[in-house]
Amino acid sequence: MDPEFIDSLVVKNTTKIIFLIMDGLGGLPMGQGDQTELEAAKTPNMDALAGKSVCGLLDPIGYGITPGSGPAHFALFGYDPVKNNIGRGILEAAGIDFPMTERDLLIRINFATIDKKGVIIDRRAGRIDNETNERICRKLQDKIRKISDVEVIFEPVREHRALLALRRRGLREEIQETDPQKTGIPASLPKALIPEAEETSGILQKLVDKAREVLSDEEKANMLLLRGYSTYRRYPYLSERFGLNALAIATYPMYRGIARLLGMVIGPQPDSLKGEIVALRENYGKYDFFFVHVKATDSRGEDGNFDAKVKVIEEVDSLVPMVTDLKPDVLVITGDHSTPAALASHSWHPLPVLLYSATARPDRVKRFGERDCISGGLGRMPTVHLMGLALAHAGRLEKFGA
Repeated sequence: MDPEFIDSLVVKNTTKIIFLIMDGLGGLPMGQGDQTELEAAKTPNMDALAGKSVCGLLDPIGYGITPGSGPAHFALFGYDPVKNNIGRGILEAAGIDFPMTERDLLIRINFATIDKKGVIIDRRAGRIDNETNERICRKLQDKIRKISDVEVIFEPVREHRALLALRRRGLREEIQETDPQKTGIPASLPKALIPEAEETSGILQKLVDKAREVLSDEEKANMLLLRGYSTYRRYPYLSERFGLNALAIATYPMYRGIARLLGMVIGPQPDSLKGEIVALRENYGKYDFFFVHVKATDSRGEDGNFDAKVKVIEEVDSLVPMVTDLKPDVLVITGDHSTPAALASHSWHPLPVLLYSATARPDRVKRFGERDCISGGLGRMPTVHLMGLALAHAGRLEKFGA
């Protein structure tokens, strides 16, 4: 079924929906144990909630497909992740409220560490702090303002992430990413994927060479890797599709960018998980849809740190009563994709979901974990249909047909 089919059934009311999203939630056993990070975590509150909810597993894109964060989140909000695939660059730009134009090619930068032979040692440059990021972006901007007739703009984002904007009409996004997604090898070349992108490829290669020269005296961030080439396009807002007045509470710019592209109001940006839940509570009367994003589960998974990811999940669980006390009409707890510490990267594995509502039909799941949720009432389904279920349980979809 086309995910946009539900748009024609939407009715407006005052019910409230909360999506509590633990980025990279799904996991795998690691070491000697046979439990995933979520299964190993002590989660009495989510377990109790699972016992009163309908549960299942979600496939963000499709069987065997490892998703990026952009399409995985688009699917969460009911947008076809394939038809609406979006480059990471535009997400980073939206996340920092960069003034985008139709002449811009937007690219996400990962600052990285390479050795003297050009081999990548660390794809994230030791997760440099924001102050270092800002200094390096200024350094690059001072030295690289134009490549040929193309204006070059560097903007800091957070830690090792930055935004590169190339401004001129006619630039193409069909370029190979230079981030090989692993260490121990050199960066890839920005090769054109179609003949029409050859000029853009040459401009990017000149830029990469110049940037490497400028950053050669940096201890950690001595190279930049390019990802997610994209040009600007407008997406229909949640208010237009579903009649939702939505608030996003997210600390990382990219996720604020996704929310901004979909018309959500960007809320406070607390520096702690508890701060995010406090912000939810403080703004609860003003909106009817809430996207609360937890990044640390994904970060610890990417770090390959099983125990640290477990601790983040346990901290989120300790805050669940502060969410349920609000008595939302629908509460969904899940992730956008799996990031097993055992792989230290995103993966294709389905991830658990629970949907709590007075109209939910509780199943036999008593514990919130991957192996438990597979026996839940939702079964295994594409993430893109989750929003339709949430709207239905919130009384926001009318009957189809006579």
